[in-house]
Amino acid sequence: MLRRVAGRIRESLILEREKIRICVMRVGGTNRDTDAQRCFDDQCVSVENLHLNDILRRRNLSTYHGLVFPGGFAYGDYVRAGAIWGAKILSFLKDDLRMFVEARKPVLGICNGFQVLVEAGLLPEDTLSKPPLVALANNSSSKFECRWVTLRKNPSSNCIFTKELPDVVRFPVAHGEGRFITQDKEVLGKIVNGNQIALQYATRDGNAADMKYPDNPNGSVDDIAGICNSSGTVMGLMPHPENAYWGFEMPNWTENRVLLPRGDGLGIFKSMVDYIEKNF
Repeated sequence: MLRRVAGRIRESLILEREKIRICVMRVGGTNRDTDAQRCFDDQCVSVENLHLNDILRRRNLSTYHGLVFPGGFAYGDYVRAGAIWGAKILSFLKDDLRMFVEARKPVLGICNGFQVLVEAGLLPEDTLSKPPLVALANNSSSKFECRWVTLRKNPSSNCIFTKELPDVVRFPVAHGEGRFITQDKEVLGKIVNGNQIALQYATRDGNAADMKYPDNPNGSVDDIAGICNSSGTVMGLMPHPENAYWGFEMPNWTENRVLLPRGDGLGIFKSMVDYIEKNF
């Protein structure tokens, strides 16, 4: 009986949410696009995994309600991480993306996607211009960091992607260029005062990492792991919520002997879909 009721509820959710269209964009070197796609599939929305060239041919970005730049190594990260993809965005998709952001449709950039948003000028403010005001530089450890980290969210931020996220979560990182730095103290001050810091690296018990390694894996200023624009509808983060979405992906379920169906990453994707459902 309970299974039948649960099945009907899910069928109803699917019928309602299948109208929501999400685009996961990829290019050569992207490798986390399918992971992100599966998270949205679980949220019962219509999600398309498309190469940038397909979007340029169709010119249909406006038909989507949300956009995701997933992780990977776009174009091999030659020059610097995210630079080539960011330049292509500015050259061929600038006007379409500007209208998308002005409509307050959510844009999420994960790891390499965060680097792309910075290079294209979508973060910290959606100016879509050069030069970038912030950068994601080489890790202070001078090595590729691939492990789990603890994050705490900023309760004062208006970021729409963290509304359903617990105060303290664990996501994996996998990057060599994730150290968040700003052009100058004025830029950092605007980000801090505008409550644009969405997520910060923390100790295992949720306290500030205080820029200490290994809790802060890359040396990011103010322990910044993710920021949003002033409206909260564009977010970039270095850790990977799509790889902490399922309960079996979490690092401690065998230790706790409790396997939950979903992991900490659920909150990012659920928040994004909930926002779209309420506003579009």
